Amino acid sequence: MFHIGNYAITSIALLAPMAGVTDAPFRRICREMGAGLATSEMVTSDVNLWQSRKTRARLSALEQELAPVSVQIAGSEPQMMAQAAVAAVAQGAQIVDINMGCPAKKVCKKAAGSALLRDEALVDAITRTVVEAVDVPVTLKIRTGWDTSQRNAINIARIAENNGIQALAVHGRTRACRFNGTAEYDTIAQVVNSVAIPVIANGDIDSPAKARKVLQHTGAQAVMIGRAALGNPWLFGQIEQFLEQGEIRELPATSEVCKTIERHLTDLTCFYGEEAGVRIARKHTRWYLQGYRDAETFLKHFNTLNTLQSQLMAVRQFLERSVTHEENAA
Repeated sequence: MFHIGNYAITSIALLAPMAGVTDAPFRRICREMGAGLATSEMVTSDVNLWQSRKTRARLSALEQELAPVSVQIAGSEPQMMAQAAVAAVAQGAQIVDINMGCPAKKVCKKAAGSALLRDEALVDAITRTVVEAVDVPVTLKIRTGWDTSQRNAINIARIAENNGIQALAVHGRTRACRFNGTAEYDTIAQVVNSVAIPVIANGDIDSPAKARKVLQHTGAQAVMIGRAALGNPWLFGQIEQFLEQGEIRELPATSEVCKTIERHLTDLTCFYGEEAGVRIARKHTRWYLQGYRDAETFLKHFNTLNTLQSQLMAVRQFLERSVTHEENAA
């Protein structure tokens, strides 16, 4: 357990914010499966754009989530970032997270996300202004630097700590690396040794054993799971059990996978409406069914379905057949 401000984070496996993925239905499932914190998809710092369908969806129903509720904001102008933080708190955010880690071109083109790492004076202004604007904890997500010749995560971490940032997540790649190659954790370890606030290690953590290895190598207080959680929300509980008891929880039975998919698809339709919900359900179902025999053939059919009920029936029938195959193989 560690703290972000006054909030006790009872699990040290956290869900990383991911655009187009960590919406309210997915965050709820991950929290219930053991994630200690699940930060929202990033929202723009321009509150004038918050009436768009996408942003309204990202901020709706925050009061229904498990505390603490964390909302990520992205932008490059200090006063606009402060206004966005105030607005996020008014919507129900209990923690405000600043995005300085996103490597996407459309974000960096606006001098936001990880592009900010090139301007330490601007990092100073943004973090100080946002912290002063709200009375909830403010956290920061960064990369190790802009590129391998400019790994300035230690400087950024010290600026953040001096300005009152309460926790820092560090992805073990530079912006130039995007998601290519492998994450490195030496820089994260150096950051941990340079500040007193909690540091959360992120990047390529895809198993309980890897989580423990990264925690031991870096000395970080927690790990943040991104792509490895897609289709596998059970990973958070597995990490926690492994760290506490030294045992790796068995993979979920197919019947549990089926129940989780059915619940997730139903939540997506309730949250977005059926037309959008069934469309969004397609990518999540693909992630859930990775590794299942004949999944590709099934998904081609699944992606033609346009109602929640037809999706639920198809998933149930496919997984019932998979159970039969498992029993016959045994």
